[in-house]
Amino acid sequence: MASIKKIFSCSNCDAQSPKWSGRCLECGSWGTLQEEIVDQKSKKESEQRLTVAADIISLKDVKEKNLNRFKTSISEFDRVLGGGLVPGSLILLSGEPGIGKSTLAAQIANESSCLETIYVSGEESAVQVKGRLERLKLNLNKFKFISETNVEKIIASTLKDKPPLIIIDSIQTVYSSMIPSEAGSVSQIRAATVKFLELAKENNITIILIGHITKDGQVAGPKSLEHIVDTVLYLEAEVSDGFCFLRSTKNRFGSVNELGVLEMTGSGFKEIKNPGSIFIETPSEDISGSVITCVIEGTRPFLADIQALVSKTVFGYPQRKSSGFDLNRLAVLSAVISKRTKINLTSQDIILNIAGGLKVSDPALDLAVCTSIISSYYNQSWSRGCIVLGEVGLGGELRPVSKLDARLKEAERLGFKQAIIPDTEIRKSGLKISKIKNLQQLVDIIK
Repeated sequence: MASIKKIFSCSNCDAQSPKWSGRCLECGSWGTLQEEIVDQKSKKESEQRLTVAADIISLKDVKEKNLNRFKTSISEFDRVLGGGLVPGSLILLSGEPGIGKSTLAAQIANESSCLETIYVSGEESAVQVKGRLERLKLNLNKFKFISETNVEKIIASTLKDKPPLIIIDSIQTVYSSMIPSEAGSVSQIRAATVKFLELAKENNITIILIGHITKDGQVAGPKSLEHIVDTVLYLEAEVSDGFCFLRSTKNRFGSVNELGVLEMTGSGFKEIKNPGSIFIETPSEDISGSVITCVIEGTRPFLADIQALVSKTVFGYPQRKSSGFDLNRLAVLSAVISKRTKINLTSQDIILNIAGGLKVSDPALDLAVCTSIISSYYNQSWSRGCIVLGEVGLGGELRPVSKLDARLKEAERLGFKQAIIPDTEIRKSGLKISKIKNLQQLVDIIK
């Protein structure tokens, strides 16, 4: 006998549930679950009759193809992608509202080797898009425009020309007529992304999807949207002075460890030729509590200026304030200094800042943070020509850090003369190297 089973199906997103509830757990719609009767046996029999066996391919017989990437003149963008745009790839470019996602996408299309780009926008008219492209001084001959939000119409129009590059601005405004829900819903975003993925793979077209992020910093829509696309790029305004970071959290055609640094100007984004020194300042004299260190973002070294201010506690409980550095890590390092040296920080307020608005969590900052705190505690100035690197353990011992040679090479290139590092082996360096084993030796140097 056939097995009869009751299920509840959502009329908005077709999600199924074994029991009824007032709200769909998938799309969040209220009162959309309806009871249905399913004949499980007859369904399985029909699937067996209609199912065709998949082909089995021997991987050793598959011929490898070289990825002919579309290069752009924006080297920071090419670095993050792993060498340029890959034909047939689906790229998600996300960021906060107003950060410049549409501007960057237009500049990428203009600077790439693609001869033609179709710009699809459901948020702006043709006049607005043309005005923005003219303001950026881009070549209008490389752009064609579609003002449409229906994904089926967009695909039908692009299949006539089959351009090498398509920009969708934005994925939240596009909808499919096959899904009975409004644009921007979970089911609509997922369905539209899958259709654009099929368009990209079947026709070897590179598609850039512009996506918004929510208040908590995640891509708007389901998390599975990031699993559908080939590459996920985040444009972040983490630092001041108009600098932006371009990060890759997923890349099927390259590494996710690369970082691009761009600067927003009146004529669009410009790449930073020397990003290693943009976060440090060069005051005329040495300052107590100010120490230079080197952090690694991806595979690229950056110099950072660690500033600390230590003052006597006015209230009964000492305060720990931090900007750009993990507050819990600051509390741990403060406790290690108090325990392993003769410095008593239990009655001292500590305020720590990473100059330039940079936010990092590199363990190599530990020794520089301790140096800035001790320097401010004794009110002893620290040489701006000396770089400090090292991780601090709970016993006050110093531990080596990753890519130490690359950090020292970057400091030497920028004119530093001396470095204080843990007692470990390094390659030959032009810097004057001072190796220490614990925090007490650091205190002796500062005093």
